[in-house]
Amino acid sequence: MIMSMNNEFATGVGWTLYPPLSTTLMSLSSLGIVLVIYGLLLLGISSSLTSFNFIVTFIYMKSYNMTLSTMSVYVWSINITTSMLLLVLPVLTGALAMLISDIHFNTSIFNSLFGGDPIFYQHLFWFFGHPEVYILIIPSFGLISMCISGLIQVILFGNISMILAMSCISFIGNIVWAHHMFTVGIINDTRSYFMSVTMIISIPTGSKIFNWLCTYLSINASLLL
Repeated sequence: MIMSMNNEFATGVGWTLYPPLSTTLMSLSSLGIVLVIYGLLLLGISSSLTSFNFIVTFIYMKSYNMTLSTMSVYVWSINITTSMLLLVLPVLTGALAMLISDIHFNTSIFNSLFGGDPIFYQHLFWFFGHPEVYILIIPSFGLISMCISGLIQVILFGNISMILAMSCISFIGNIVWAHHMFTVGIINDTRSYFMSVTMIISIPTGSKIFNWLCTYLSINASLLL
């Protein structure tokens, strides 16, 4: 991906790689777009293998009597994150493989002039792109929880509810991707669904804030007593 910047045209199609811009003749005249796609494919493979590594480690930890109530919140956050990666990375890899096919093998998967559908690429991309936001933030939720608990030397308030909240976020985060695509002509009922689910995801997100606040208030209450 770094090598893609060391040529005359670089990438020049935006970070989303939307066709037809990423499959035009201008893109074919530069190695930039091809190098980016191959780089993302390699990153997807390496991230999938790393996710397998984490999940297998997690399973072996459970064999040492590490249960839902005793396992660290941070460990659970990593397990949830890697499970999401295994779900969404193959979709992105498939979309990139189709782009490569359109560029090198004269297919028309995303070419509307020959019966293709460029909106299909957007669905595939955002099915990965939106959960990626939570893939980045859920480990931080676990880390913040551990830091708050460790700094004030008390058990995290609602430990199991925190884990369940992160699980709900990961599940709902996988079914709201099209709220990035409200300008592509989605019908009203579909827009209403994605709008509603987007609002619902704020419930488990907000519950974690209450967990952190109650953890802080519990130490203050003990000092008062």
